[in-house]
Amino acid sequence: MINRNRDSKFVIYQVLYIFIITVLVLKGAEIDLRRVILEDKTVNVSVKDSLVAILDSLYSLGIDFSIQIDPNVIKENEVLKDKLASLSKRVKELNKIPPEEEEPEEIVEELTKQQSPISLKQTFIQNTWNIATNHGNIPTMIYDPNNPSSPIVTIPPGEERKFDLTDQTEVIIKFGTQEEKIKVVPNKPPEVNIERVTTKMSSSDIYVKELQRITAFTVTIVDERPNQLKVTYLGPISVNGPQKDSRGNLVYNVSLRIASTESQFDDWVDRHGDLQEADGRYKANFFFIAVDEKTKDRVQVGDSFYFTDFSK
Repeated sequence: MINRNRDSKFVIYQVLYIFIITVLVLKGAEIDLRRVILEDKTVNVSVKDSLVAILDSLYSLGIDFSIQIDPNVIKENEVLKDKLASLSKRVKELNKIPPEEEEPEEIVEELTKQQSPISLKQTFIQNTWNIATNHGNIPTMIYDPNNPSSPIVTIPPGEERKFDLTDQTEVIIKFGTQEEKIKVVPNKPPEVNIERVTTKMSSSDIYVKELQRITAFTVTIVDERPNQLKVTYLGPISVNGPQKDSRGNLVYNVSLRIASTESQFDDWVDRHGDLQEADGRYKANFFFIAVDEKTKDRVQVGDSFYFTDFSK
């Protein structure tokens, strides 16, 4: 009896093994044992014959068995297959939709905008010459807003140009397709500053001979464009200069010049006796006049020498 049970188990295991191998061979076939055996075109003939022989052996031993396959498996597979087909169709439809066009952004325009080749912090001056430097890599033109058809000056890349302006309050610089405005400021009138640089005229006795040997006053003329000034002076003075200080201003040294001898001094007193002050001192005036030859601005400033006699 024991041997018979062992033989039965062995045969069952063998049948199950062959059954699994057979099902794996099948592709898409229903899991129906009867149909598997009857499909000559799907199952190899030798496999079929082996299964028939084993089944006959099992039945001869009185062993009955059945293999149940959930009938819903095929339906679920069909539902899954339909879902996959629908999803695949949807993916194909999405691939056919053209991508939406992106709207241009202002950031792109900002990135392509070039920096002004001439500093916008720079100011130009009316009624005089000006200098502009092109720090860019394209030509730059400067225009009068009232005459946009013809540039005042064209500045090649990396170069500077000198040009004249009249009464414009602003100019337009153009580079490529862009343009900017630069302010033009008025040309201020010159300043004439006179400073006394000696203490000798503070004494009770002041001698002409000493004042004629020293610098008694310095005259400083301040202007944005001192080279276009015409400077003149009036009075009994000797002038040395101009020299330019560290700021480019014009500096003149002024001494008294009335007489080289005492007799000449006496002649001067006879002619200008009305210039004697109440305290007995003589007063000699002098003036500096600065004229801007382009703006026609005229500035006149004066001061006075004081003295009592020609010499000790």
